Amino acid sequence: MNQKAFVPSGLNIISSPDGFLWVRLTGDWKIGNSLPSADEVGKKLTEGTRVERVAFDTSELKAWDSGLLTFLIKVKEFCSQNKIQLEVEGLPEGARGLLKLASAVAERKGARKESKSEPFLSLVGGRAIEFYRSTIEIVRFIGEATITFAKFLLGKATFRRVDLFLLLQECGAQALPVVSLISILLGLILGFVGAIQLKMFGAHLFVADVVAIGMVRVMGAIMTGIIMAGRTGAAFAAQLGTMEVNEEIGALKTLGISPMEFLVLPRMIALVIMMPLLCVYSDLLGILGGLIVGVGMLDLGLIEYLNRTQEALNLTTFGIGLFHSAVFGVLVALSGCLRGMQCGRSASAVGYAATSAVVTSIVSIIVATAVITFVCQVLGI
Repeated sequence: MNQKAFVPSGLNIISSPDGFLWVRLTGDWKIGNSLPSADEVGKKLTEGTRVERVAFDTSELKAWDSGLLTFLIKVKEFCSQNKIQLEVEGLPEGARGLLKLASAVAERKGARKESKSEPFLSLVGGRAIEFYRSTIEIVRFIGEATITFAKFLLGKATFRRVDLFLLLQECGAQALPVVSLISILLGLILGFVGAIQLKMFGAHLFVADVVAIGMVRVMGAIMTGIIMAGRTGAAFAAQLGTMEVNEEIGALKTLGISPMEFLVLPRMIALVIMMPLLCVYSDLLGILGGLIVGVGMLDLGLIEYLNRTQEALNLTTFGIGLFHSAVFGVLVALSGCLRGMQCGRSASAVGYAATSAVVTSIVSIIVATAVITFVCQVLGI
């Protein structure tokens, strides 16, 4: 089979005294070849001799593709910048058509993305304004949630009871396996830590006090809250975010149905009800974990350990733990619903909303724990 011989691409530039510049193209002008640069023509145009017109001679041009077109576009830009007339009659008919098509619509000014560094003060100011607007939005959402909950207490809130029962199941029974695992392990950890230190003083019996008070007063509620933040808070944000993407929330507003009552209120009620119950369950399993360490490692008697646990606990400690859990339930529900309602109109925005809900919930839980602990310290309880 005969193959066409390859002819290297060539460029010959001839200038005449009368201001005429001839650009002679030879060989194969294809992208795979080593093509001459259009800068060579640009140098000729900016030399001392005044050039008024540029023309092409393609009589020895063998083959071409978009590589030739790229060269011609750059030459045309040089001519436009130097106000030089470009004559395209000597080009192949196809190249003339593509060149005309490429320059049919001028590039819109500002269409290309320009990278520029933002001044430091402008960046700080923008972040401050964004933080202010976000704070206002959070306060507004909390206010609307408070009003909606008050309407629920007065029996004027509108939502489907069946949704509430389904949410109670999702927030309660379906969360038991992971709460069970984490609580038992947390009790074991507290038991191990207490045993290592108290054994040095022969006071290993007080491991029961460490585990019981630590779990019931704060650790059971915190771990349950963090579990529900990662499990339920993220689910709330993803659900409401998906509804926002599908414009279902907008449809509810169009129908005159309040999204706060129909969507946020059942989720908030479900978590407020189930969090204290899960906290009590977590406390019991945490104490069980400590009991395993005390009886299995420290050779304490079962009845002895249980009696010491009973002596260490009181209703005040138990009430503080339940109050922690109720507050955490409200925070997790509000964080998840807030980020879901703030979700953008894209699939990536749903993932961002879920992540943001978890972060907001955990930070809120830690801050609330610090505040409640400080208040309890001031009040002496």
